[in-house]
Order: sequence, then C-alpha cells, then structure tokens
Amino acid sequence: MIKRVFLTPFQKFVKIESFSGILLMFATLLALVWANSPYGDSYRELWQYDLGIITETFEFKKPLILWINDGLMAIFFLLIGLEIKRELLIGELNSPKKIAFPLVGALGGMLVPVIFFLVLNQNPETTKGWGIPMATDIAFSLAILNVLGKRVPLSLKIFLTAFAIVDDIGAVLVIAIFYSGNINITLLLIALAMLSILYFLSYKGIYSKFIMFFFGIIIWFLFLKSGIHPTIAGILLAFSVPIRQKIDTSKFLVELENVYNNIKTASVLKKPILSHEQIGHVDNLNDWSAKFQSPLQHLEHSLHGWVAYFIIPIFALANAGVLISGSDNLDTALVINIIICLVLGKGIGITSIVLLAQKLKWIEVPSDISFKQIIGVAFLAGIGFTMAIFIASLAFVSTPEFIDSAKIGILIGSFISAIIGYVILRIGSNKEQKI
Repeated sequence: MIKRVFLTPFQKFVKIESFSGILLMFATLLALVWANSPYGDSYRELWQYDLGIITETFEFKKPLILWINDGLMAIFFLLIGLEIKRELLIGELNSPKKIAFPLVGALGGMLVPVIFFLVLNQNPETTKGWGIPMATDIAFSLAILNVLGKRVPLSLKIFLTAFAIVDDIGAVLVIAIFYSGNINITLLLIALAMLSILYFLSYKGIYSKFIMFFFGIIIWFLFLKSGIHPTIAGILLAFSVPIRQKIDTSKFLVELENVYNNIKTASVLKKPILSHEQIGHVDNLNDWSAKFQSPLQHLEHSLHGWVAYFIIPIFALANAGVLISGSDNLDTALVINIIICLVLGKGIGITSIVLLAQKLKWIEVPSDISFKQIIGVAFLAGIGFTMAIFIASLAFVSTPEFIDSAKIGILIGSFISAIIGYVILRIGSNKEQKI
C-alpha cells in the first residue's frame, strides 16, 4: 500500500524556497565565472543592452539590467506584499503573541547591523550603504535549513521565515523613504488615486486580475517616473488583492456535489470526449472553484514558482557578476564593513536581542528551539544576498566601484554567515538545554 504524504502550505513554501536557493547559488557562480572569463565583455554588454518602446512621439527604453531590477523585481515585491498581507491577517504575524518572537529577532537583525555599519564606516561617500546589511535572503537561508533536515524543528523554520518577512517590511520602508529620488508629487498622487480605486473595489469584494494587471502597469510606470522606486508599487498592489473567498466551504461542497451528480447523470455514453452538457457542468465547476479560492492565495501560488525559479535566479545572474580581477578599484574598507555587518551584526544582533527579550519575559520561545539553534539561525540571517544587492544598486547607483565593492562584501559575508550558521546547527544537540 502506497503511503501518500500531504504537505502543509508552509512545508510547500519551504520546499520551493529551498530549491530556489540552489538555483540562486548556481546563477551566482555562473555570473562570477562568466564575468571573469575571457567572455566577460559579453556579460557586461548583455545587461547594458537597451530595450524599450520607441515611436515618433514616445520613447521609453532602459538597459536590460534595469528592466530586471525595476521591472521583474516589482513582481518579486508583489509576491512579498502578498506574503506580508497573508501573514499579518491569518499567518505567523496575525497576533501580538505570534509576532513577538520573530519581531524581536528582526529588530535586532536590522538595527545592530546598521549601527555596526555607521560606526565602522569612515568614508562619507559610502554612508548611503547603511541599509545593505538589513534584510535576510529567505531562499538561501531556508535552503541551508532544509539540508539539515530533521536536525532542525519546523518551528525554527517558521521563526526564520517570519523574521525574514519582517526584515523585508523594514527593507521596503527603507527603500521607499531613503532610496527614492526626487519625487514628482503630481504623478505620485495619480498613482495613489488609482491604488485607492483598487482598494475600494477590494473592500467591496470586487476583484479582477485583468483590472489589476492594467492598473498595475500604469501604477508601476507612474511610480518609476515619480521618483519613488517602482518596486514599491508591487508591495502596494499586493494589498489590493482580497484574501477572502466569495463563497464558504459549505456552499462550495453543496455546489460540488451538484456538479458531480450532473456530470454523472450526463455520462450516458463512454466517449473519449465530453458532451456539450458535460462541458457546461465542467465550466460550472471551474466557476465555483474560482469563487472558492482566495484571490490572494491563488495569485501568490501562481507567482511563487515564477519568482523562485526564474525572477530571482535571473536577478542573481544579472547582478552577481563582479569583475574580481579589477580589484584595484574596489573600496576595501566598504567590503570589510559589509562582511562584519552581515556576519557579526546579524549574529550578535538577533541572538542578544532575543535572549534579552526572553529573560524579560517579553517573548516566549518554542520549547523545541534551543539557544544554540537561535545562534545558528542568527548567523544564517547574515545571508543577505537578494535584497542586499538590490539596496546596494540603489545606494550607489552613480558609483560603480562602490556597487562592485558592496557586492563582493555581500557575497563573502553571506558565504561566511552560511558556513558558520550551518556548522552551529549541524553540531547542535537536540538534547541541549532550551533557553
């Protein structure tokens, strides 16, 4: 007898993110090898190739790398927004008790690295990079946790995921407030007015993916031209997607039974194709299924694979190709600063704040999570790849040598953090005393 294993939505999420982390690793290595190979010029020329729309009266073109960083990453941020909304309403962040543990960890993981950066930074020109070590790359970190298998409890993965989401919220706010350009108020107000329409429709229970797509393109363009980074549009669009179903489970089950009986009654002759009557019943089934599904959950599920298996690896391929042979132009102090912030800033920040909050009884740590596991995950949080590189590209947009220096610091710091976190979790005993 075959045993069928059903995965919870969170376990499916972890599985997708873990494999995404593997793809990220390969994309990163490919970018580094390609950029430093004899074909390195083709790597750089590819991402600087201009694409866009040019007519007699209108011109809109951008280098390919900006289509990725401003365009595809807006879809990544849309998914983050959907995850944030779900977690805030029905997930791991939907009550003060649930949010306390990851929130405290996230605050330590954001504030301490920023303090480290500002204290260690001696060059006023690189001060703008203070936001680089804030966020945690959930794909890479979950991939490492998944390699450890049953050595780590599911609650530890939930903790990592939850505080990474809180980190993302912090990073999004930082991007919106500190890494946007001169703001065109008129364009921004038009975009916000269109968002208000979507929010009103959502409040009334009206949702159409076609309306959202049409509005989304315009809002993205308005954000781009207004000076606010367009990826913020993805976050704000996500909050216009309703989470509630149009019909409840009992209503759906009644209609499902009706459709089943109708199809069964219509199945008079055994044929390889459906009759017109059966097609009509199947269409009814699709309509009822669409009403039963949560629009937010359905969109999140549809986007997750594309983001994990395509958008993030493409982002890594386009952004991780640092020319190591040109290290004479690198800012060594910036490289070392970012490494320290990712490794020690995260490791010390999360561990110390969680321990302090636990001693003060502000939070309750799950009984199956040990103190050593908290330390291990704190170091894993130093894997700041995707969001860190993204913020670096915004902070030093006019200084390529600082961008390259930041990327090298991020790559080295993330690698060291991954090794330390893995070793601590690998040698940690399940019988260790809990905190």
